Amino acid sequence: PNGVPLRRAVEQAWWKYMVEDRDNVEGLDSTIICHPEVWRASGHIEQFSDTMTDCLECKKRYRVDQLEQPGVCPACGSTKLTEPREFNLMMKTFVGPVFDEEHAAYLRAETCQPIFVDFNTVRIATRQKLPFGIAQTGKAFRNEINPRFFTFRSREFMQMEMEFFCRDSEAMDWFEYWRQERWNFYTQVIGIPESKLRLHWHEKLAHYAKAAVDIEFEFPFGWSEIEGIHHRGTWDMSRHCEFSRQEQDCKVFDQDTKESFFPTVVETSCGLDRICLMLLCNAYDEDTAETKKLDQDEDVRVVLHLPARYAPVQIAVLPLSKKLEAPAAAVRKSLQQKYRTVYDDSGSIGKRYRRQDEIGTPFCVTYDFDSLQDQSVTVRDRDTMSQERIPISELNAFLSEKI
Repeated sequence: PNGVPLRRAVEQAWWKYMVEDRDNVEGLDSTIICHPEVWRASGHIEQFSDTMTDCLECKKRYRVDQLEQPGVCPACGSTKLTEPREFNLMMKTFVGPVFDEEHAAYLRAETCQPIFVDFNTVRIATRQKLPFGIAQTGKAFRNEINPRFFTFRSREFMQMEMEFFCRDSEAMDWFEYWRQERWNFYTQVIGIPESKLRLHWHEKLAHYAKAAVDIEFEFPFGWSEIEGIHHRGTWDMSRHCEFSRQEQDCKVFDQDTKESFFPTVVETSCGLDRICLMLLCNAYDEDTAETKKLDQDEDVRVVLHLPARYAPVQIAVLPLSKKLEAPAAAVRKSLQQKYRTVYDDSGSIGKRYRRQDEIGTPFCVTYDFDSLQDQSVTVRDRDTMSQERIPISELNAFLSEKI
């Protein structure tokens, strides 16, 4: 439950940064089930696969390109590995009552391919001219052989992608522009320290690509990709033109030269689940304090230092006693329209503070018996644990400066 508002907040931040704050990017929400020809055009059916090998000793499976030592199992050290085999990552399904190849379809493995298919429809509907982008967020599905690292690699995940269409002569400039914009998004909007991010430039490129770079984060399991920025050339549009035979849907007419041409594509592609995992890893902390417990010298406090805009709960309203339920609930109601709030009256006030620290709630508002007289509440800061007495009439204004 706490992951849902976190993920929605990150998705909304991405959408605002990439679409709502720009005049040259349009939004799209395409279908999840796609016609096989879409994936034949993109090369996914024939080429979207991982080369895998199995250890005959410990029965674990690995991608060949991720073995630390060629021919050696990373888990048990055995050299008894199977011959490498190709595993296609597409999720196959069937449309209609008959389960045969004629009715086969595929769940989308990435959100970008439907963008290419709908390029001309979006262009006409929005009256956009090059350069402009089309963005969408949504579920993608891959038949991952070895899902791992919690939500980092899974078979069903949320993608957030933007395909930017431009003239080939401008493409490298736009590639650099979007590389910097995406870096700024993580450092300035998401709030990740630059010391925990790095760029990984691709030395080996796909035959159609001109440039590719990944933004990586230092996870507990090592540096790993959270986003890729790619100069894809005209490959995507020319391939879909070849398979659809609808040249007018894939090309743009140049009024000056009186010629039609395929637009060049610069792509930004990231996984929402990976960004959320990055936020959690970056925010997780433990601190210690002296305790009066007989069997412990120190008490460990787990706290998530999440930025307030992404915290699942932004404000917890805590009545000191259940007898104060009515006025405390009224305080919560006054905050509920603007902030993500929770009401908690179970357990000691100290335990309730700890519960909120663990899920990253930046502020706790405590309503006590003095509040009945002075119409004020105590606001506790998660990070400093400092407490401040604030009049209820000024509470909204006080919190709006901090969230």
